[in-house]
Amino acid sequence: MSVIMTQTPLYKRFSASLDALLANEVAREETHTVTHTAPRGLTVALSGGVDSMVLLHLCHHYVQFHPHLALQAIYVDHGLSPNSLQWQAFCQTQCDALAVEFTPVSVKVLAQSRQSLEAQARAARYDALDKRAHQGNALVLGQHGDDQVETFLLRLKRGSGLQGLGAMHAHSMLPSGRVCLRPLLSSERADIEAYAQTFGIDHIEDESNLSDKFDRNFLRNQVLPLLKSRFSGFIPSVMRTVELLQGQQALLDEITQADLAQCRSELSLSVSRLAQFAPLRQKNLVRAWLAEQGVQMPSQKQLDQILSQALNARADAQMTVSLSGGQVRRFREQLHWVTEQPPRQVLCNVGLKKVALDDNTTLSVIEGQGVRHPTADEQVSVRFNCLNEKVKPPGRSGRNTLKHWLKDYDVPTWERNRVPLIYYNDELVQVVGFFVNEAYASSQGLSWKLEDARNTKNR
Repeated sequence: MSVIMTQTPLYKRFSASLDALLANEVAREETHTVTHTAPRGLTVALSGGVDSMVLLHLCHHYVQFHPHLALQAIYVDHGLSPNSLQWQAFCQTQCDALAVEFTPVSVKVLAQSRQSLEAQARAARYDALDKRAHQGNALVLGQHGDDQVETFLLRLKRGSGLQGLGAMHAHSMLPSGRVCLRPLLSSERADIEAYAQTFGIDHIEDESNLSDKFDRNFLRNQVLPLLKSRFSGFIPSVMRTVELLQGQQALLDEITQADLAQCRSELSLSVSRLAQFAPLRQKNLVRAWLAEQGVQMPSQKQLDQILSQALNARADAQMTVSLSGGQVRRFREQLHWVTEQPPRQVLCNVGLKKVALDDNTTLSVIEGQGVRHPTADEQVSVRFNCLNEKVKPPGRSGRNTLKHWLKDYDVPTWERNRVPLIYYNDELVQVVGFFVNEAYASSQGLSWKLEDARNTKNR
């Protein structure tokens, strides 16, 4: 039976797809500039439905020919169905019969008004799969060609652009870096169901799949059958369209990276260089720049607002466009992404020990040129946002406010209230990262240095 199953068109397509995906991962391991390890095993996302059960059997046969790959299956119980524990027991039994390691996981789907139940469950599922999959394993998902067409139509309904209409990729990565593989995207639902029937692969039926109140179910149960009956080859045609769109997006990504290389300076974006591009490329550049920093994509209106303020405002104008999780701001001809951060808290009587701040940074004390040592009756504290404090840096003429000096040092306005200030009692002695108070300067003293545990700059 096993030999017959591996000779079917479905297995051959699956095997060829998985071969190519894993070979690509090996190539990335050999050529990647950062640490990347090819998958050491496969973790199947197992729901008990026909798609995932067929996927489990296909993977089980595949690893017989590739014994270096370990096989694991994970079942995620969302707690949304009264039958979920029965499904878990079913999956356990099926995995035991195949001698496949089985891992059940329970998650809670919390109600959020801005997200559909489908989206919340999907996010919880991927998070659980990522956390419980063995380290080094690739996550193997059972989405197929019909799922791809459903995703395409859903995104078409939302007015998505090129990237969105490209739907699901056979290879993707989770935020953690875990590889996700979809080796059934080139196969149709009918082929998978026929395979299950031919070889007697048991599966469960999720009652929620019958409810047309969910958009994807409505497309699956009502729309796609009508389209397939009217238009012969509809699913393969849309799959080809998606493949073409993905290729065009890949080409656009190459152009985008070349454009970004001209405009980007560390984490900021040059306004003057951005202005040299045509409007469509300007929008594409800003989207790509924000995406690199993990920012949720802005709406068309927000994107227009960013470009309008960045390109048309006076050079010294204060620009702020709020997005989810932070703001796009402009300073000295550069656009910056500024994340939302709570105010830093005053730290009293810290002495001369290393001090941990609240954003993965630390203050370390270094012997040498800086300020004199504190006397026995001087308490050392770390303060913030004392911008009206007057001080005189070494070699500068006259005392002036800290706000004045930080502006002189080209510190962006939103960072000034986060610069650590070292005080001896109530006297400002050092503005960390910039200068010391001339009255306390010493060539054989000490200074404080701000270190970032993430080894990245904040501006």
